[in-house]
Amino acid sequence: MRVELLPALSDNYMYLLIDADTREAAIVDPVEPIKVVEAVRKHSVKLTTVLTTHHHWDHAGGNEKMLKLMPGLKVYGGDDRVDGITKKVSHSHSFKLGSLNIKCLFTPCHTTGHICYYVTKENSTEPPAVFTGDTLFVAGCGKFFEGTAEQMYKALIEILGRLPPETVIPSTVVMSTPSTMKSFKRKPTVPSTLADEFTFNPFMRVKEKSVQDHVKQTNPIETMRSLRKEKDNFRVPKE
Repeated sequence: MRVELLPALSDNYMYLLIDADTREAAIVDPVEPIKVVEAVRKHSVKLTTVLTTHHHWDHAGGNEKMLKLMPGLKVYGGDDRVDGITKKVSHSHSFKLGSLNIKCLFTPCHTTGHICYYVTKENSTEPPAVFTGDTLFVAGCGKFFEGTAEQMYKALIEILGRLPPETVIPSTVVMSTPSTMKSFKRKPTVPSTLADEFTFNPFMRVKEKSVQDHVKQTNPIETMRSLRKEKDNFRVPKE
């Protein structure tokens, strides 16, 4: 499994997921289709699949153009509002990308139809990967635009949090063995893992007393709600 990070817009990323065995590829949230086509040519892969995490324009806004540039693509998503959707999925829906297994995880909150994509390979030492859209960020989580603290708690703690701790939240890496993972730590851009997030992401640590004390709560869900409110109201101090 290889994941190529493609910068998009001013602060987003697209992910080119490549099955090394078959050279079949999927693109996650291709908001800038021309960059995707260039990457497909550069890496000599066959793009067959679009994985859309949610319907917001900065994630799904390139789907229609992607279909025009590369007709026949399968466009997965969990919401009828996803542009160009050809295959609507629900929780635990699974399918193959070459030798890779992709499992859909329904994580509503940021939007009511948000899907994360969990990728594994059978009989492999490669760690799994999960593409989390605007549900889970490194050291953060998405805004509760269409959902509640209860839903984000379920998404982060009960769904994503129960994946193997070595699961990678991808960056530009070849995910192979634990020794290779160690080498990533010396690079300027490093992937995170779920184990990392349980260490330093406050939204993943809402059961911990120190985090609860920070927001003066004793309940994990109320802690989640208070953390999100604090983050939403935070403003960078002017110099």
